[in-house]
Amino acid sequence: MTRTPAVPTQQVLNERAIVTEWRFAPGTETGWHVHGHDYIVVPQTDGELLLETKTGNRVSELHAGQSYAGLKGVEHNVVNASEHEVVFVEIEIL
Repeated sequence: MTRTPAVPTQQVLNERAIVTEWRFAPGTETGWHVHGHDYIVVPQTDGELLLETKTGNRVSELHAGQSYAGLKGVEHNVVNASEHEVVFVEIEIL
């Protein structure tokens, strides 16, 4: 299935971090990717994300302001499973 890509806007890029705002209209996706750095996600909105992985899919509930962390090497595709726009800021730690 081909989906429309989510919209990334890079806000910071320096020797210590990459900060990107991600905006997901309903049904949009990041595309399959492998994280090259440890990262922190800071949700700006509530919503549900479908995480597609090689070992199976799962739904992640986002709550505005409730951050979570991920590790380098994570491979997945992230899809907005909500009926509204979902926005988060991703901070990659270099």
